Formats: sequence, C-alpha cells, structure tokens
Amino acid sequence: MEETSPAPTGLDWARMVDELNRLLRLKTTVIGMKLYERAADMEGVPGLRRPKAVHTTDQIVGMAARLGWTVGITADDLVGAQCRAVIGLGPQDDAWRSGKDYVGVWHATEADARARQAALTCVPAGRHEAMAVSPLASGRLDPPDICLIYATPGQMIILINGLQWKNYRRFDWSVVGETACADSWGRALATGEPSLSLPCFAERRYGGVPDEEMLMALPPRYLPAAIEGMKALSANGLRYPIAPYGIQNDVRAGMGVSYGGGRA
Repeated sequence: MEETSPAPTGLDWARMVDELNRLLRLKTTVIGMKLYERAADMEGVPGLRRPKAVHTTDQIVGMAARLGWTVGITADDLVGAQCRAVIGLGPQDDAWRSGKDYVGVWHATEADARARQAALTCVPAGRHEAMAVSPLASGRLDPPDICLIYATPGQMIILINGLQWKNYRRFDWSVVGETACADSWGRALATGEPSLSLPCFAERRYGGVPDEEMLMALPPRYLPAAIEGMKALSANGLRYPIAPYGIQNDVRAGMGVSYGGGRA
C-alpha cells in the first residue's frame, strides 16, 4: 500500500495525485524520481528498498510505478553502460558513444549506432552517485526532480492540453527509438522541461509498460498548472474520457459547443 504524508515543500503531493487520477482516470501510479550527489543522502529516504539483483533502470522505475515501492540505486545496481549513462551515473566516453554493441542488433552500421548514441539526451556524468524513485503521493522524495506519468494517448493529450491552457507553448519532442528513456526521464532531468516518450522495447519488456501507455516526465512545478488547466477544460466539457460523437452524425451541434461556432 502506498503511504501518504504532507509535503514539507508546500506542494501537497497526495492531493495532486488524487486530482490527476480524478481528471485522467490513470491506471498506473504517478511516481517521482530524484538524483543524489551523494549515495548517503539517498540512503536516508524513508522506506527505501535497495536492489538485491542487477536491473535495468526500466525495472527500477517499474517497481515504483507498478508495485508502489520506493527504490534507490547506484551505478553498481544497473546492468550496463546505457542505463547508467542516461541518468548520469556512468561515463559517456568514446566507448559508450560508439554504440558498437548495437551494431547488427538495433542498427545496420557503426555509423547508425553512433548517430543514435549522439541523439540521446542524458544527464551530465560525474555529478551524481545515486537515484531514487517513489510513488509521488508518498512525499518521500520531497521534492523529486521529476514526476513520471504513464497514460494512454487519450489521457496524455488531455494532460498536454492542460499544460497549454495558460501561457501556451508548442511542445516539440523527440523519438530516438531504442533507449526511449532518454526522451522521457533523461531529457526531463537534463533540461527541466516536460518530456513525452513512446516507451521502447526495453521499457515494455523489462519495465512492464503495457502496449497502450505513453510516458510524460516533467518537473513537479508543472503539475499545478496542468491540473488547473485540465479543470478549466473539464468545465468546458473537454475532459477524459473523450466520448465518441459518432462518425455519421451532423457535427454542428457538437462543434458549436467545443469550438465556438461549427458552421457548415
């Protein structure tokens, strides 16, 4: 069972998660992720579990999102250079940049593999010793660096619309393919910006991400604005679940409500 506690920072994590679940009907636990300069600081997180085996970062994230656990890791807990590099817990050296292990598996040539490695957005190496994930409602990572929200495409577009309700901006996101965690938590940690991804083969095979889910990673400061926006949209009838209107119906009545006119 996920424990809840007030957030000393002033953000009520449990309340925000309740509102996200109410507005989006999420099936998967909203979680936080936090990097630590010193492993000793990570060890002080309440209720922390430490791995007893070697894992991918996808599995560690899945333990929080699918099981409700609070888990902390260092580089030694991760299976290889790719998982370590994306979150800055391992080197991003020439051997890693070469991508040689992916030639003939994920890419046709050495040039292709190197280009993919160069496309990844990673946390700068050498600044952190540890990382922890935990259900956001627990308040144990107060505050987390980023929040991770798994959602269907329908849920995700409503979340994005909420982010765009006020202070509109166009979002441009990448699709690197394999190692899509660089599109989500890697990019959000490195840039501090909302980052959407299509979870890759490894995230689905090892992290338990189901076919229908996408992943949004974003710093927690964006959550109040997203919730405010989704509430405003909901009051206008623009909410999840999105009820099908019917492909053969006269569209003008529906368009008149949602788009302000809807003339033929």
